[in-house]
Amino acid sequence: MTARAYVLERVGPDDAALFRYADHTVFQTEAWLRFVAQTQRGEAVVAQVRDGHRAIGRFTGLLVRRYGLRILGSPLPGSTTSYMGFNLVEGASRASALRALRAFAFAELDCAHVEVTDRYATREDCIEAGYRLEPSAMSGYQVDMGGGPDVVFAAMKSSTRRNVRKAEREGLTVEIAEDAAFADDYYAQLEDVFAKQRLRPTYGVGRVRALIEHVGPTGRLLLLRARTPDGTCIATGIFPAANRTMFFWGGASWRNHQILRPNEALQWTAMRYWMDRGITVYDMMGGGRYKRNYGAASIHVPRAHLARFPAIELLREGRRQAHRVAQRLGGWRRR
Repeated sequence: MTARAYVLERVGPDDAALFRYADHTVFQTEAWLRFVAQTQRGEAVVAQVRDGHRAIGRFTGLLVRRYGLRILGSPLPGSTTSYMGFNLVEGASRASALRALRAFAFAELDCAHVEVTDRYATREDCIEAGYRLEPSAMSGYQVDMGGGPDVVFAAMKSSTRRNVRKAEREGLTVEIAEDAAFADDYYAQLEDVFAKQRLRPTYGVGRVRALIEHVGPTGRLLLLRARTPDGTCIATGIFPAANRTMFFWGGASWRNHQILRPNEALQWTAMRYWMDRGITVYDMMGGGRYKRNYGAASIHVPRAHLARFPAIELLREGRRQAHRVAQRLGGWRRR
């Protein structure tokens, strides 16, 4: 398909329309948009991508107001949401879609700034469309689970396999959680994880509750607890999934119980659960070299942004610096 000028036309969220595209993720679904709109105090934005009279894709994002400015995030930094961006038919140009987004954001939505992280956009696509790139890409790790459980388990480091077996020998059990108390269990353990570095979580327990409220009923959110033989909850994990891909949204455990290897037990249980339901890719979301232990390969996805006025770039960088400082002082705008 020859690259040409595309147009974005705003439409309402519609999972039936979204699921027509082979590259859709859980972060573009109606339920996820409700979750992120609530926790970021924003407005979901979905647009159809058109090439002339033909619909060739969709765009998903969130419109917020910060410092009196309208900002379109796809996704927004700090929203605990991974790739949004576009869903496009095979052969469509992502550079052309990004150009159309620029016009849509600035002219139709009257935004001052737009941010995009699209799983299948390249650095060249972003540069060709006139966007600025973050100095570092969104780096992470991804496990190919297409070969099934035996192949996936064999690809793990031998020490990780031993840790999974140790958890079993220690009598740890992993259960699917469906009760309201899960958010409190997870968040208490998360605070302990951050405390090791004298930090506080970047979001509050209310965000976990909102995630469960909106996404839980869809069947696309797996919540796991690891318990000792006496029933003590020592670790928790949150694993959303849709289409072909599962994600690691968050995990936490009590420091004094990590010798029992509950984190490895949670990971392996989540992988098997979603493989049984047709998932073939595990995106572990973000850095952490320990993720290589699960047979993961590194991935790098460009993060692109564009300001309508040059001064916005200075404001944006100042906000990022303030965020980092505030996190070390006890959390910033915790929700």
